[in-house]
Amino acid sequence: MAASTLSEVARLAGVSLATASRVLNGSSRKPAEGIAERVREAADKLGYVPNAQAQALAKSSSGLIGLIVHDIADPYFSAIARGVQEAAREQNRMVLLASTSGSPSDEREAVAAFAARRADSIVIAGSRSARPEDQQGNAELAAELDRYCRNGGHVGVVGHSIVGATTAEGYHVVAVPNVELAAGLARELADAHDGPFLIVAGPEGLFTSDDRVRGFQRGLADSGRTAAEVIRSGFNRAGGYDAGLALAERIRASKDRLCIFAVNDVMAIGVTAALRSEGVWIPRDATIAGFDDIETLRDFRPALSTVYLPLEEMGRLAAGAQEGGSVTGSVKLRRSTEVPADNPA
Repeated sequence: MAASTLSEVARLAGVSLATASRVLNGSSRKPAEGIAERVREAADKLGYVPNAQAQALAKSSSGLIGLIVHDIADPYFSAIARGVQEAAREQNRMVLLASTSGSPSDEREAVAAFAARRADSIVIAGSRSARPEDQQGNAELAAELDRYCRNGGHVGVVGHSIVGATTAEGYHVVAVPNVELAAGLARELADAHDGPFLIVAGPEGLFTSDDRVRGFQRGLADSGRTAAEVIRSGFNRAGGYDAGLALAERIRASKDRLCIFAVNDVMAIGVTAALRSEGVWIPRDATIAGFDDIETLRDFRPALSTVYLPLEEMGRLAAGAQEGGSVTGSVKLRRSTEVPADNPA
């Protein structure tokens, strides 16, 4: 059965099409209550469903928030998404989700799609990139966001500002102190660990990864320790797993106890799983720490030392109307960096 039209509602109520639209699409221009009641009764009788795009035009608001993340299956991003959803609920809005590969070109396409649907605001969560292959994508993403903001849109970004973005109106960043927190983690680990350190990082040019590497090296220097070796892999669990496979034989052959810092928790989980598959156990044979304190760590063994970030709060702040903002975190030392009593460092 064909859907009822607004024209049919207007005809049944005995009003003009414009009047029916003003009643059902939320216009600020309201007809007399008796007329409005007739229109609503006609719509109920016909089973008319208002057109969301028409409502957006009438109200100058779609009631939509667009959320762009790299990978919604990653617990880091799903926690941020929960925060965005909570903020949207408080604002009586709905969330549209785009899960991209993390490339700025894909993010630009998502921004364009959200803008075409008249999203009131857009939240972007994910590491910015200075890699040469992302240069063109960065420029296109910045231009798309600038255009969106000039047309009245609002943008909240988690982490670093969009590379090349010039707009200030309707644009704010939720800053994350990655450098300072990674430095604090390094200082605490250096107090308890006498052996060498190694960092498992993402590809060079990813801002979040590079910040955490820089911070960790700074913390080691503050403690009078030698800089850590850095190996690079994918900025995800698979990348951590590949790094763990490459490290297994080295750990077995070394007399020095290695402390590994993976720049996010999912990489640390991947490293640990790969080492276990090769008969290398944490913390018996080496120790490891991550960063983010994602929710799934509750079920991970050994309990992972990491840096806590208020991920849901980051999402709420990005989806709010604040001009800027920052969050704080804290170091959480757990079993994965403890030296077993029967195997002292």
